Amino acid sequence: MASTACFLHHHAPSTASSRTISQRFVPLKPSQLVVRAQKQETGEDDGNVALSRRLALTILVGAAAVGTKVSPADAAYGQAANVFGKPKTDTDYLPITGDGFKLSVPSKWNPSKEVEYPGQVLRYEDNFDANSNVSVMVTPASGKKSIKDYGSPEEFLSQVDFLLGKQAYSGKTDSEGGFDSDAVATANILETATPVINGKDYYSITVLTRTADGDEGGKHLLITATVNDGKLYICKAQAGDKRWFKGARKFVEGTASSFSVA
Repeated sequence: MASTACFLHHHAPSTASSRTISQRFVPLKPSQLVVRAQKQETGEDDGNVALSRRLALTILVGAAAVGTKVSPADAAYGQAANVFGKPKTDTDYLPITGDGFKLSVPSKWNPSKEVEYPGQVLRYEDNFDANSNVSVMVTPASGKKSIKDYGSPEEFLSQVDFLLGKQAYSGKTDSEGGFDSDAVATANILETATPVINGKDYYSITVLTRTADGDEGGKHLLITATVNDGKLYICKAQAGDKRWFKGARKFVEGTASSFSVA
């Protein structure tokens, strides 16, 4: 079976961006109401004056209650309103601490027992779609001290091409959709980055894989890797192309960016 690494192409990242303009509505302050109790000049006794003062106080308390309305607490869709002013927690993600690494996974993803890759120590997947998932692999670094010892991000990816899947079909074909002859799968590198986190070098690679059967319109893979204490740590988060543009992108990117070694 041929590896899809044979069909890697580099594609320049898109620079398109969008801007969202938010509006904030500030409630107007209610008009102040002032009531004064005055002694009647018509000869009212002290009891009537006291009653008038109590009435004025009651009106002032009522006016204060109207003027001190509590504005609704900000709450994202699906979250409870912060009515009592307590610090809000991020309920979208669940922090996970593994052996030598940590990351945050979407709270609606569940642990999975499926083992896809060598050295896999963790896998979570979406409740509704197993194509949206994250895996963490830990393997020996073969004497390498840094992720840069593997070469460029593209060279590193060619050495771990099992992350992209294998082409199951090995016959003769000329598929439509831009595939090479006898190829029914392809992978395009959309973006690479080399961040430094806590003094340690990381590789971050965004890949779009496609198959001739058009499953999910392709898959978006975000691969983050580093070397620490003689071990190669790889985090791969992914989602199908259709779900990527229906909200899964936020969770895949959030999970991949949260990965780091201890």
